[in-house]
Amino acid sequence: MKNIILFLSILFLSNLSAQKFKSLDISPMDMVFSPNPELSARIIYSRPQLKGRDMGKLAPNGKIWRTGANESTELELFNDANINGNFVKKGKYSIFTIPGNDEWTFILNSKLFTWGAYGYDSSNDVLRIKIKSSNSNQSIEALSIAMEDNDNGFDMYMAWGTMRLKIPFTK
Repeated sequence: MKNIILFLSILFLSNLSAQKFKSLDISPMDMVFSPNPELSARIIYSRPQLKGRDMGKLAPNGKIWRTGANESTELELFNDANINGNFVKKGKYSIFTIPGNDEWTFILNSKLFTWGAYGYDSSNDVLRIKIKSSNSNQSIEALSIAMEDNDNGFDMYMAWGTMRLKIPFTK
C-alpha cells in the first residue's frame, strides 16, 4: 500500500513540474469596477498597444471595432442604468464602437464571448448612441478604460492615443 501511495505521489509531482505556461499576452486583460452602491458595473477588456502604429489603422473610422483586443469587451451592469440618457437593463453586454473624427458610436450588444468583431451582429444591439470625442496633447500607449463615481452614477472614460471619450452612466 505504501508503495502505491509513493508511486502515485511521484507521478502527481512529476506532472506538476511538466506543466507549460504561456508567456504574457501582448494585449493584457484588464478590469475596471465602479462600486457605487446605487449604480455599479464592471468592464473586462484587453488592452491593445500602439507600439508606433497609427490608431486609425488599428481602429479605422467608420468601421465596427471590438473596443479592445482579443475577445470582445464585456460590460456587466449590476443595476439598471441610463447611459447618456438611454435606459439599459442590468445584465452583461459586449461593447463595440465605431470610431469617427469628432464622434464615436458606442454600442452595447447582447451577444457575448465573441472574438474581435467577427461575430458582431447588429440585430443584437441593445444600445447604439453617438458620443462626442475629444483629443489630448498626451498620447496613451495602451487602450485604457476608467470609471469615476459621481453622486448620480459614474462616468466611463476611454483613452487611446490622443482620443478621449466620456460616457455618462446614471441611475
